Amino acid sequence: MTELTKSDQGPDAVTAQPAGGTAEPAPAHITQWAEIRHRFAANRLAVVGLVLVVLLFAVAALAPLIAPHDPYAQDLGNSLQDPSGDHWFGTDALGRDQFSRVLYGSRIAVVVGLASIFLACLIGCVLGALAGYFGKFVDSVIMRIADIFFAFPLLIGAIVIIIVTGRGVMPVIVSLAVFSWATVARLLRSSILSVREMDYVTAAKALGASTTRILLRHIVPNSIAAVMSYVAFSVGTAVVAEASLSYLGVGVSPEVPEWGNMIFAAKDFMGIKDFLWVYPSVAIVLTTLGFVFVGDGLRDALDPKLR
Repeated sequence: MTELTKSDQGPDAVTAQPAGGTAEPAPAHITQWAEIRHRFAANRLAVVGLVLVVLLFAVAALAPLIAPHDPYAQDLGNSLQDPSGDHWFGTDALGRDQFSRVLYGSRIAVVVGLASIFLACLIGCVLGALAGYFGKFVDSVIMRIADIFFAFPLLIGAIVIIIVTGRGVMPVIVSLAVFSWATVARLLRSSILSVREMDYVTAAKALGASTTRILLRHIVPNSIAAVMSYVAFSVGTAVVAEASLSYLGVGVSPEVPEWGNMIFAAKDFMGIKDFLWVYPSVAIVLTTLGFVFVGDGLRDALDPKLR
Protein backbone atom coordinates (compact mmCIF):
# COMPACT_ATOMS: atom_id res chain seq x y z
CA MET A 1 0.00 0.00 0.00
CA THR A 2 1.33 3.42 -0.87
CA GLU A 3 0.54 7.04 -0.09
CA LEU A 4 0.78 9.98 -2.46
CA THR A 5 3.25 12.79 -1.81
CA LYS A 6 4.24 15.81 -3.79
CA SER A 7 7.39 15.59 -5.84
CA ASP A 8 9.74 18.38 -6.71
CA GLN A 9 8.50 18.31 -10.31
CA GLY A 10 5.64 20.71 -9.57
CA PRO A 11 2.96 21.56 -7.06
CA ASP A 12 0.41 19.18 -8.63
CA ALA A 13 2.65 16.19 -9.25
CA VAL A 14 2.49 13.26 -6.89
CA THR A 15 4.68 10.23 -6.34
CA ALA A 16 4.24 6.98 -4.49
CA GLN A 17 5.95 6.44 -1.17
CA PRO A 18 5.69 3.46 1.16
CA ALA A 19 3.12 4.15 3.87
CA GLY A 20 5.26 2.44 6.45
CA GLY A 21 8.38 4.39 5.52
CA THR A 22 10.65 5.46 8.35
CA ALA A 23 10.80 9.19 9.00
CA GLU A 24 14.18 10.87 9.19
CA PRO A 25 15.40 11.30 12.76
CA ALA A 26 15.03 14.76 14.20
CA PRO A 27 18.28 16.71 14.46
CA ALA A 28 20.03 16.49 17.80
CA HIS A 29 19.22 19.29 20.20
CA ILE A 30 22.03 21.83 20.42
CA THR A 31 22.40 23.44 23.81
CA GLN A 32 23.10 27.12 24.29
CA TRP A 33 26.58 26.40 25.66
CA ALA A 34 27.36 24.21 22.65
CA GLU A 35 26.45 27.11 20.36
CA ILE A 36 28.64 29.45 22.41
CA ARG A 37 31.58 27.03 22.16
CA HIS A 38 31.05 26.69 18.43
CA ARG A 39 30.98 30.46 17.87
CA PHE A 40 34.06 30.90 20.05
CA ALA A 41 35.96 28.14 18.21
CA ALA A 42 35.03 29.71 14.86
CA ASN A 43 36.84 32.91 15.88
CA ARG A 44 40.48 32.28 14.97
CA LEU A 45 41.85 35.18 16.97
CA ALA A 46 39.93 33.97 20.02
CA VAL A 47 41.49 30.52 19.65
CA VAL A 48 44.95 32.07 19.29
CA GLY A 49 44.28 34.13 22.41
CA LEU A 50 43.15 31.05 24.31
CA VAL A 51 46.35 29.25 23.34
CA LEU A 52 48.41 32.21 24.60
CA VAL A 53 46.49 32.31 27.88
CA VAL A 54 46.83 28.56 28.43
CA LEU A 55 50.55 28.82 27.65
CA LEU A 56 50.88 31.66 30.17
CA PHE A 57 49.19 29.59 32.88
CA ALA A 58 51.37 26.59 32.05
CA VAL A 59 54.57 28.64 32.21
CA ALA A 60 53.50 30.25 35.49
CA ALA A 61 52.70 26.87 37.06
CA LEU A 62 55.84 25.12 35.80
CA ALA A 63 58.33 27.99 36.16
CA PRO A 64 60.24 26.34 39.05
CA LEU A 65 60.65 23.21 36.91
CA ILE A 66 61.58 24.72 33.56
CA ALA A 67 63.68 27.72 34.69
CA PRO A 68 67.33 26.80 34.10
CA HIS A 69 68.68 29.13 36.81
CA ASP A 70 67.63 30.68 40.09
CA PRO A 71 66.03 34.02 39.12
CA TYR A 72 67.46 35.66 42.25
CA ALA A 73 71.02 34.28 41.94
CA GLN A 74 73.57 37.00 41.20
CA ASP A 75 76.83 36.49 39.30
CA LEU A 76 78.59 39.84 38.94
CA GLY A 77 81.38 38.23 36.92
CA ASN A 78 78.83 37.20 34.30
CA SER A 79 76.79 40.40 34.07
CA LEU A 80 75.29 41.87 30.89
CA GLN A 81 76.04 38.76 28.83
CA ASP A 82 74.39 38.55 25.42
CA PRO A 83 71.93 35.69 24.79
CA SER A 84 73.75 32.36 24.55
CA GLY A 85 73.23 28.65 24.99
CA ASP A 86 73.67 28.94 28.75
CA HIS A 87 71.59 32.11 29.13
CA TRP A 88 68.94 32.15 26.40
CA PHE A 89 67.84 35.73 27.09
CA GLY A 90 71.21 36.93 28.38
CA THR A 91 71.95 38.24 31.89
CA ASP A 92 71.18 41.56 33.58
CA ALA A 93 73.53 44.02 35.31
CA LEU A 94 73.71 41.75 38.36
CA GLY A 95 74.37 38.61 36.35
CA ARG A 96 70.89 37.17 36.88
CA ASP A 97 69.49 34.93 34.15
CA GLN A 98 66.93 36.88 32.12
CA PHE A 99 65.11 33.81 30.79
CA SER A 100 64.45 32.51 34.29
CA ARG A 101 63.27 35.94 35.44
CA VAL A 102 60.86 36.24 32.51
CA LEU A 103 59.43 32.82 33.37
CA TYR A 104 58.97 33.74 37.02
CA GLY A 105 57.54 37.10 36.00
CA SER A 106 54.58 35.25 34.50
CA ARG A 107 53.63 34.10 38.00
CA ILE A 108 53.32 37.67 39.25
CA ALA A 109 51.31 38.60 36.15
CA VAL A 110 48.87 35.72 36.62
CA VAL A 111 48.42 36.26 40.36
CA VAL A 112 47.94 40.03 40.14
CA GLY A 113 45.82 39.91 36.99
CA LEU A 114 43.40 37.22 38.16
CA ALA A 115 43.23 38.21 41.83
CA SER A 116 42.64 41.91 41.19
CA ILE A 117 39.90 41.28 38.63
CA PHE A 118 38.28 38.60 40.81
CA LEU A 119 38.12 41.05 43.71
CA ALA A 120 36.82 43.81 41.42
CA CYS A 121 34.12 41.46 40.08
CA LEU A 122 33.14 40.40 43.57
CA ILE A 123 32.61 44.00 44.66
CA GLY A 124 31.11 45.13 41.35
CA CYS A 125 28.69 42.21 41.01
CA VAL A 126 27.31 42.66 44.52
CA LEU A 127 26.84 46.41 44.19
CA GLY A 128 25.68 46.24 40.57
CA ALA A 129 23.09 43.57 41.39
CA LEU A 130 21.73 45.62 44.28
CA ALA A 131 21.59 48.78 42.19
CA GLY A 132 19.90 47.11 39.24
CA TYR A 133 17.37 45.11 41.25
CA PHE A 134 16.24 47.65 43.84
CA GLY A 135 16.70 50.80 41.74
CA LYS A 136 15.61 54.23 43.02
CA PHE A 137 17.55 55.36 46.10
CA VAL A 138 19.86 52.33 46.27
CA ASP A 139 20.69 52.68 42.58
CA SER A 140 21.38 56.40 42.91
CA VAL A 141 23.71 55.99 45.90
CA ILE A 142 25.73 53.13 44.37
CA MET A 143 26.05 54.81 40.97
CA ARG A 144 27.18 58.10 42.51
CA ILE A 145 29.86 56.21 44.45
CA ALA A 146 30.88 54.52 41.20
CA ASP A 147 31.13 57.94 39.52
CA ILE A 148 33.63 59.01 42.16
CA PHE A 149 35.89 56.07 41.31
CA PHE A 150 35.43 56.70 37.58
CA ALA A 151 36.87 60.18 38.16
CA PHE A 152 40.25 58.73 39.17
CA PRO A 153 42.57 57.34 36.48
CA LEU A 154 43.49 53.74 37.29
CA LEU A 155 47.23 54.26 37.72
CA ILE A 156 46.91 57.51 39.68
CA GLY A 157 44.43 55.99 42.10
CA ALA A 158 46.53 52.85 42.50
CA ILE A 159 49.66 54.89 43.20
CA VAL A 160 47.87 56.81 45.95
CA ILE A 161 46.78 53.61 47.69
CA ILE A 162 50.21 51.98 47.37
CA ILE A 163 51.96 55.05 48.77
CA VAL A 164 49.72 54.82 51.83
CA THR A 165 49.86 51.04 52.31
CA GLY A 166 53.38 50.29 51.03
CA ARG A 167 54.73 48.22 48.14
CA GLY A 168 54.00 44.58 47.57
CA VAL A 169 51.83 42.14 45.64
CA MET A 170 48.78 42.47 47.89
CA PRO A 171 48.69 46.31 47.83
CA VAL A 172 48.90 46.18 44.02
CA ILE A 173 46.02 43.70 43.85
CA VAL A 174 43.83 45.74 46.20
CA SER A 175 44.61 49.06 44.51
CA LEU A 176 43.77 47.74 41.03
CA ALA A 177 40.55 46.13 42.29
CA VAL A 178 39.39 49.28 44.07
CA PHE A 179 39.55 51.28 40.85
CA SER A 180 38.11 48.55 38.59
CA TRP A 181 34.88 47.47 40.31
CA ALA A 182 32.83 50.45 39.13
CA THR A 183 32.80 49.29 35.50
CA VAL A 184 31.68 45.80 36.53
CA ALA A 185 28.88 47.29 38.64
CA ARG A 186 27.64 49.51 35.83
CA LEU A 187 27.69 46.69 33.26
CA LEU A 188 25.78 44.30 35.51
CA ARG A 189 23.31 46.99 36.55
CA SER A 190 22.48 47.77 32.91
CA SER A 191 21.79 44.11 32.17
CA ILE A 192 19.71 43.61 35.30
CA LEU A 193 17.48 46.61 34.52
CA SER A 194 16.14 44.68 31.51
CA VAL A 195 16.24 41.17 33.00
CA ARG A 196 14.30 42.08 36.16
CA GLU A 197 11.19 42.79 34.07
CA MET A 198 11.13 39.31 32.52
CA ASP A 199 8.17 37.01 33.15
CA TYR A 200 10.19 34.39 35.02
CA VAL A 201 11.33 37.01 37.53
CA THR A 202 7.76 38.16 38.04
CA ALA A 203 6.69 34.54 38.51
CA ALA A 204 9.42 33.95 41.10
CA LYS A 205 8.23 37.01 43.04
CA ALA A 206 4.63 35.78 42.88
CA LEU A 207 5.69 32.40 44.27
CA GLY A 208 7.24 34.12 47.26
CA ALA A 209 10.94 33.59 46.40
CA SER A 210 13.33 35.60 48.53
CA THR A 211 15.28 38.53 47.11
CA THR A 212 18.53 36.61 47.50
CA ARG A 213 17.16 33.62 45.59
CA ILE A 214 15.76 35.78 42.80
CA LEU A 215 19.09 37.59 42.40
CA LEU A 216 21.33 34.52 42.56
CA ARG A 217 19.08 32.06 40.72
CA HIS A 218 17.25 34.11 38.10
CA ILE A 219 18.70 37.58 37.55
CA VAL A 220 22.50 37.48 37.89
CA PRO A 221 23.05 34.29 35.81
CA ASN A 222 21.05 35.83 32.95
CA SER A 223 22.84 39.18 33.18
CA ILE A 224 26.45 38.08 33.51
CA ALA A 225 27.38 37.76 29.81
CA ALA A 226 28.62 41.35 29.43
CA VAL A 227 30.68 41.02 32.62
CA MET A 228 32.37 37.81 31.43
CA SER A 229 33.84 39.40 28.31
CA TYR A 230 34.87 42.49 30.30
CA VAL A 231 36.70 40.27 32.80
CA ALA A 232 38.87 38.77 30.05
CA PHE A 233 39.74 42.23 28.71
CA SER A 234 40.44 43.52 32.21
CA VAL A 235 42.96 40.80 33.11
CA GLY A 236 45.18 42.06 30.29
CA THR A 237 44.67 45.62 31.49
CA ALA A 238 45.62 44.60 35.03
CA VAL A 239 48.83 42.95 33.79
CA VAL A 240 49.86 46.14 31.98
CA ALA A 241 48.90 48.28 35.00
CA GLU A 242 50.88 46.07 37.37
CA ALA A 243 53.97 46.24 35.15
CA SER A 244 53.54 50.02 34.86
CA LEU A 245 53.39 50.41 38.63
CA SER A 246 56.58 48.39 39.04
CA TYR A 247 58.29 50.41 36.33
CA LEU A 248 57.32 53.60 38.17
CA GLY A 249 58.80 52.23 41.39
CA VAL A 250 55.55 51.71 43.31
CA GLY A 251 54.76 48.09 42.44
CA VAL A 252 56.37 44.96 43.81
CA SER A 253 59.86 45.08 45.35
CA PRO A 254 62.70 45.77 42.88
CA GLU A 255 64.43 42.42 43.44
CA VAL A 256 61.31 40.43 42.54
CA PRO A 257 61.43 38.89 39.04
CA GLU A 258 58.64 40.92 37.48
CA TRP A 259 58.35 42.25 33.93
CA GLY A 260 57.97 45.92 34.90
CA ASN A 261 60.98 45.71 37.21
CA MET A 262 63.03 44.14 34.43
CA ILE A 263 62.17 46.91 31.98
CA PHE A 264 62.99 49.56 34.59
CA ALA A 265 66.38 47.92 35.28
CA ALA A 266 67.09 47.96 31.53
CA LYS A 267 66.38 51.66 30.96
CA ASP A 268 70.06 52.62 31.35
CA PHE A 269 71.07 50.10 28.68
CA MET A 270 68.56 50.90 25.93
CA GLY A 271 70.33 51.06 22.61
CA ILE A 272 73.24 49.08 24.07
CA LYS A 273 71.77 45.90 25.52
CA ASP A 274 68.28 45.95 24.08
CA PHE A 275 67.63 42.30 24.92
CA LEU A 276 67.24 43.39 28.55
CA TRP A 277 63.92 45.14 27.83
CA VAL A 278 62.76 43.42 24.64
CA TYR A 279 61.97 40.01 26.15
CA PRO A 280 59.88 41.22 29.12
CA SER A 281 58.13 43.68 26.82
CA VAL A 282 57.24 40.90 24.39
CA ALA A 283 55.91 38.85 27.32
CA ILE A 284 53.63 41.74 28.35
CA VAL A 285 52.39 42.23 24.78
CA LEU A 286 51.64 38.54 24.21
CA THR A 287 49.88 38.23 27.56
CA THR A 288 47.74 41.29 26.92
CA LEU A 289 46.88 40.22 23.38
CA GLY A 290 45.92 36.75 24.61
CA PHE A 291 43.36 38.08 27.08
CA VAL A 292 42.09 40.72 24.64
CA PHE A 293 41.52 38.09 21.93
CA VAL A 294 39.74 35.81 24.42
CA GLY A 295 37.57 38.70 25.60
CA ASP A 296 36.69 39.63 22.03
CA GLY A 297 35.81 36.01 21.29
CA LEU A 298 33.66 35.73 24.41
CA ARG A 299 31.81 38.91 23.51
CA ASP A 300 30.98 37.63 20.02
CA ALA A 301 30.12 34.14 21.27
CA LEU A 302 27.86 35.29 24.09
CA ASP A 303 26.10 37.94 22.01
CA PRO A 304 26.66 37.50 18.24
CA LYS A 305 24.56 40.64 17.59
CA LEU A 306 27.56 42.69 18.79
CA ARG A 307 29.71 41.58 15.84
